[in-house]
Amino acid sequence: MEKELPVRKHPRWKGYDYNSNGAYFITLCVDGGHEMLGEAVGRDDLGAPLIQLSEYGLVAKKYIESIEKHYNGVHIDKYVIMTHHIHLIIRVDRNGAPGSSRPTTALIPNIIAAFKKFTNNEFGFNMWQDGYNDRVVRDKEEYLRILQYINENPAKWAEDNYYV
Repeated sequence: MEKELPVRKHPRWKGYDYNSNGAYFITLCVDGGHEMLGEAVGRDDLGAPLIQLSEYGLVAKKYIESIEKHYNGVHIDKYVIMTHHIHLIIRVDRNGAPGSSRPTTALIPNIIAAFKKFTNNEFGFNMWQDGYNDRVVRDKEEYLRILQYINENPAKWAEDNYYV
């Protein structure tokens, strides 16, 4: 008797052009929820955990900060590296950016795939969960809420959906 596989929801917004200008809220998780990106080593003045990045966290930081150099019109507005996940806002503004006249297939998925590939190559193993969570930011109010969420993520670590 064949085991029925679960019906999986397609992770991308159906019909949305992921080359479009706009902001994208991305969450990447370490496979198995292992705390490999860093460790909480105390608390800051506001009581938020201080995350000391591990060698893996430092590699992830290096590649996050290099994204803008490799993709014209792409900006990392904000990111936070926690012990076992990363949140970031990627903003695409390719109007008039050098090299932006040629459309790139699935820009955001390509950026995330390249990030995972280069970090995994440097780590020497596959560290990331398959896929990632993304949200196309709909308006300025939502952008500000997500920005606040990223800023406050360390302080609300124990309440986070990704806290183990």
